[in-house]
Amino acid sequence: RYALFSNHLKNIEENEGGIDEFSKSYKAFGVNQLLDGRIYCKEWAPGAEAVFLTGDFNGWNPFSHPYKKMEYGKWELFIPPGEDGSPPVAHGSKLKVVIRAQSGELLYRISPWARYVVRDEDKVNYDWVHWNPPQSYLHKHPSPKRLKSLRIYESHVGIASPEGKVASYKNFTYNVLPRIKDLGYNCVQLMAIMEHAYYASFGYQVTSFFAASSRYGTPDDLKEMIDVAHSMGITVLLDVVHSHASKNSEDGLNKFDGTDYCFFHSGHKGTHQLWDSRLFDYANWEVLRFLLSNLRMWIEDYRFDGFRFDGVTSMLYHHHGIGTGFSGDYNEYFGLHVDEDALCYLMLANYMIKFLYPECITIAE
Repeated sequence: RYALFSNHLKNIEENEGGIDEFSKSYKAFGVNQLLDGRIYCKEWAPGAEAVFLTGDFNGWNPFSHPYKKMEYGKWELFIPPGEDGSPPVAHGSKLKVVIRAQSGELLYRISPWARYVVRDEDKVNYDWVHWNPPQSYLHKHPSPKRLKSLRIYESHVGIASPEGKVASYKNFTYNVLPRIKDLGYNCVQLMAIMEHAYYASFGYQVTSFFAASSRYGTPDDLKEMIDVAHSMGITVLLDVVHSHASKNSEDGLNKFDGTDYCFFHSGHKGTHQLWDSRLFDYANWEVLRFLLSNLRMWIEDYRFDGFRFDGVTSMLYHHHGIGTGFSGDYNEYFGLHVDEDALCYLMLANYMIKFLYPECITIAE
């Protein structure tokens, strides 16, 4: 196991410039504003025949902005600024990646790296909205020093209100955090932050991994909430779901490029029978890039102080813990039923977090 981890780490060093650079891929993939005014777009779609960007910015012309094919299933696109130097894609405008699948079908997809997705009341699916405000929220308070003893308050922003509606980040900031502080808790663990189309899943059927749920407000509202928690000396943990993903394709990762093996195992191995969701292929280089970058983004952009990894048993074993008990016998924990690729990913995740952010906390469910 350690040899597999060491080999992965060595390969990352040799091919990506180290885990620091590798885990910053969220700054390149998706749609990102460059300092010179251009927008750089990058996607991994190994099963695609062609890739385009469409949206409000080009009148929803599906073919006017084609991506250039690169090595290893990657695609890139540069969009120059407007004649007046303005961003070519306006903040708040809607986008879609257009994939020409191997079958010839055109698929309209949300980028796996999308930072903000919203759903209109009259629609079923989410829309990808370009998030690039002129001035993002600036954190004012440092993270608390790592605590010797945690008193964790597990919470869900949407149900943290006596009112019969989905509550907001603002409500949690100004009405709930003071109560948590007064009760003597020094840590809050947030559920259902990563965007999920199915609200009743309590956030465990993630559709957009890099997007903070828009049900409760904007990304800046969440940043403010975490900043205020830090001002109270409260450590903030994210309940991160890297054990599986929603099987939605219109507004999720599933069949992003028209195949069933982009991000996930193909066929039976790629489906969780109880959760009715897709299972990541942790042996895939680009899946490792995606998941490690996801952790990095939540720490860097939102200032989360650590993670509670959901569904670790499902990750560690090929049987996913289904119909299996653990009594303490070594044979239940070690053997061919262990998914060593998933285990290696968790080792890489822990290594990256502790190497770059020694104060961060990691908890396994």
